[in-house]
Amino acid sequence: MRIFAEGLLRDKVVLVTGGGTGIGRCVALTMAAYGAQVVVAGRTPAPLQATATAAQAHGVRALAVPTDIRQPAQVAAMAQAAVEAFGRIDVLVNNAAASFLAAARKLSPGGWQAVLDTTLSGTFYCCQAVGRQMIAQGGGRIINITATLHFKGAPGLAAPAAAKAGVEALTKTLALEWAKFNILVNAIAPGPIHTEGADRNLWSNPAFYETVRRGVPLGRFGRPEDIANMAVYLASPAGDYLTGATLVVDGGEWLLKGASAL
Repeated sequence: MRIFAEGLLRDKVVLVTGGGTGIGRCVALTMAAYGAQVVVAGRTPAPLQATATAAQAHGVRALAVPTDIRQPAQVAAMAQAAVEAFGRIDVLVNNAAASFLAAARKLSPGGWQAVLDTTLSGTFYCCQAVGRQMIAQGGGRIINITATLHFKGAPGLAAPAAAKAGVEALTKTLALEWAKFNILVNAIAPGPIHTEGADRNLWSNPAFYETVRRGVPLGRFGRPEDIANMAVYLASPAGDYLTGATLVVDGGEWLLKGASAL
């Protein structure tokens, strides 16, 4: 269901990391539905191309750029490919992240570093590479997908919580540093969301799932569309005076004591 005006993002160029699956795919396709030209990036070519093909069904141009955002050189090449194809980048959606359940006392240095390399460092590399392009072109929007984990603590998710907290701090810092360049930097913090990956890897435990669901005041999990619609809002003229904010989209879940994954 479309809730914004048709053609709202016509002629905008939107780059979405982690665009092959889940929330990232939904964001890319929703942006395309409102007229945006779309670039999707991620490590696995096949789902990226599937997203690009689906985006083109909306009558827009779309490009898939396989990229490991942990590698600054690949991120720079991704940004360059987008500019060569479309001439500019109006919106960057940093959605790519890494996460897995592990008790902190058992978390290996490699596991800790893997999450931070993707979620925090990768987000910074993308902000830096695309931010330079936005400065050169006179402005743009950056939307970082964070989480509510660090609002209340998240046993079993020490690395993802720490990394997302870092992304939120980065969001606020870049909002201040880049306001003079007309770059607006905001974050969206999803709560429990149904995606194929989350349903398979996180919500597959019925007892844990039900405990989390009961902790959501609205009584249900969110959908990827709930996040995508907020991203459209931030990318649109409605978000012209909003920067440094984190929009929490979680059905009120973070206000209550959350369930432990352990």
